[in-house]
Amino acid sequence: MPQSVPPSKKESTSERIRRHAKELFESVRASGVANNLPFPDRMTLRSFSLGEVAELLCVSCSYLRQLSTDGLGPTPELGTAGRRSYTLRQINELRAYLASARPKEALKFFPRRRKGEKLHVISVGYGSASTTTALYLVQGLALQGFRVLAVDLDPNGSLSEMFGYFSNVMPLNGSSMYAALRYDGRANIRTVIRPTHFDGLDLVPGTIELNLFEEESSRRYRSERLRYPDASVRLMSAIEEVDGKYDVVVIACAPVGGFLSEGAFEAATGMLVTVRPQLTDIASTAMFLNLFSHSGSLIEKAGRSVNYDFTKFIVTRHDPRDVSEQEAIALLRDSLGDDLLTATVWESDAIRQARLKNQSLYELSAGAVGRSAYEQAMETLNSVNAEVMDIISEVWGRPSMYRRLRARRVRRSPNRGGLANEPTHAAHALDVVRTAELFNATAWVPDRESSQRRNRRFLVAFTNKDPQPFGESGRPQCVQESGKEKGI
Repeated sequence: MPQSVPPSKKESTSERIRRHAKELFESVRASGVANNLPFPDRMTLRSFSLGEVAELLCVSCSYLRQLSTDGLGPTPELGTAGRRSYTLRQINELRAYLASARPKEALKFFPRRRKGEKLHVISVGYGSASTTTALYLVQGLALQGFRVLAVDLDPNGSLSEMFGYFSNVMPLNGSSMYAALRYDGRANIRTVIRPTHFDGLDLVPGTIELNLFEEESSRRYRSERLRYPDASVRLMSAIEEVDGKYDVVVIACAPVGGFLSEGAFEAATGMLVTVRPQLTDIASTAMFLNLFSHSGSLIEKAGRSVNYDFTKFIVTRHDPRDVSEQEAIALLRDSLGDDLLTATVWESDAIRQARLKNQSLYELSAGAVGRSAYEQAMETLNSVNAEVMDIISEVWGRPSMYRRLRARRVRRSPNRGGLANEPTHAAHALDVVRTAELFNATAWVPDRESSQRRNRRFLVAFTNKDPQPFGESGRPQCVQESGKEKGI
């Protein structure tokens, strides 16, 4: 029972609230929950079909069948009608086998760090859908064979919830990065790393405990008159403790302006900023960059430096049929140049439906959200991830290959209609619009029904100055298009 306060001592409101908080946490600890650190609902990952595995590994289905028949590599699961499927762990075992059997292509199959290659620490900060971007990035990296650590620095645990870790429902003691950062009795980061249902992907959950670190850092900074807050130093030291275990660390940042977010910015070797292609979001991003620049100047005054391998911007929640958004992307590209990724993530009902199921599209099959929407969303996500993976490879001194491999896979895929299978179609759409602008034209993307009826996919630009945009033959004049035929 909670202890009652003696009548002689009148509690203030803040004291009473603090007492309640202490009693509640002690009750949770006494239950044993805070010591066991379980995931409330243990998540599992589905198996992947032979076709999906072939696409991931950039080999043919017949080659994988032959390996299975010859007893080489891991033994796949056999489903109805003898259909083969692999778990992600088996896919990684297959990657290791192929890398040893085909050493000239080892990097394609097994992209993990080699000796002398640095650990990538990527901070995904600010912007629309930044948590979702971090989720699909870490899962996409894991599916490609990288060893990944996701660090959730959000006290609300937004990224952690996507892995089934509901810290707001079950507050756990010493289960977040706070344990590895705290100023008294700091623990090794290994004590707070948790496995996920993706083989090769681990997580440091985010919990409300991170607010304690913000409070402690602020108090020390003011009372001790520190020249420089050492949150970033502590964060970098914690990450160094697992340097050899991972290829990439992805940090989902805390709200801008805190010690944790500034620590994440300095600890990173590269940064990704998400932006929605709307003028209000772009203005908000500009404000964030000003704040970030100010933080960087303070760090430099303290004798340290922030030198990223890359700073890239990702357009998210993009409606390619919205002319105003195309204009916003053109504005972004004029200002950011090559720092803006070519591919964009389209606005997608499939991504929203997956989120409602507390899963990602990588965890679901196409039938769970509708095949057309699934394929279109997956293409945009994979195109963005391919660009990021090429950037990672370039920093390691490796040749870029992921975008090239994606384009090759898409060209080989069967035509199911629509724009879903267009190679890096988000980038393709942007290129068409920009080409149309050169000719004072308006870009037009046909609806899915008309694309299916023609059994081909168009991205068409009509020249405004041409009174007969369809020409004498009645066919559209195409600036760019995919399919067997080309317009004039």
